[in-house]
Amino acid sequence: MTTPRPLVRPARVLAAALAAGTLFATAACSGSDSSASPESDASSTVAERGLAAQTTSPAASESPSDLSEEGARNALITPADIEDDWTQVRDPREWRDTLLVGSVDVAAFVDGQSDVQDCQRLVDALFQETLLGKPTGASAVTGFQQGDSRLLYQVAAYDKAELDDSMQWLSELPDACDQFTLTGGDAGERTVQVIETSLPQAGDNRQGLTVTVKGESNGDPVTLSLDVAAVQIGADAITVTNGGLDGADHDTTSAAVKQGTQRLQEVLAGRTPSPTPSGIN
Repeated sequence: MTTPRPLVRPARVLAAALAAGTLFATAACSGSDSSASPESDASSTVAERGLAAQTTSPAASESPSDLSEEGARNALITPADIEDDWTQVRDPREWRDTLLVGSVDVAAFVDGQSDVQDCQRLVDALFQETLLGKPTGASAVTGFQQGDSRLLYQVAAYDKAELDDSMQWLSELPDACDQFTLTGGDAGERTVQVIETSLPQAGDNRQGLTVTVKGESNGDPVTLSLDVAAVQIGADAITVTNGGLDGADHDTTSAAVKQGTQRLQEVLAGRTPSPTPSGIN
């Protein structure tokens, strides 16, 4: 009798994971930024990121993004999309290192350590351009300021599987990081709260948060409130961070999400979005 041959299982190939980048970049606000007109600064208000030279997982080829660099730029919101007295800044990339609002460097204020990994990831994300991870394709970013508030807006293409994971991570933060303590830096201990907020029905998936950081800066009590919003369309997404020392304007966040999603959908449909008229609702 012939001895049965053992079954041979094919080896599974593990895809290389994309490195989780620090998340989120916000705003340096010089007097020249606030005085510059959006039209005159049009060439410098957009910070672009080229195609990342990195290994992506096989899932990336399943739902590739068609977003081009020009499309990402065209999908960015304008001051008319968020109304009020927002002024477009020359280069929001400057916000990574320092975000001076009055006498408070709010970038340094949130720079600290948390004992919870997910919460630390959020803290690291708040002043970088990678809230949803590192883009793997076209990316463009712009920023606005109004008084003591700053708004950062990004459009980018991602690995689809990584983007799905990042959106899931955001959705879990209100439970995982509802309240935690930051230590280290010059601001001492700060208390951070994360709550879920509603967004307009937009895109394939969306997540809204409000992050509040309370502590002291230069001996004075400081409360920083930030709206954090993300909307996914396939392998592409928009992200918004909006707020400051006077609180977060949820209506502005909602307007940025609603108008920005429409602009991105038009770009993905092969059209160039029309200029947003003033006096939108």
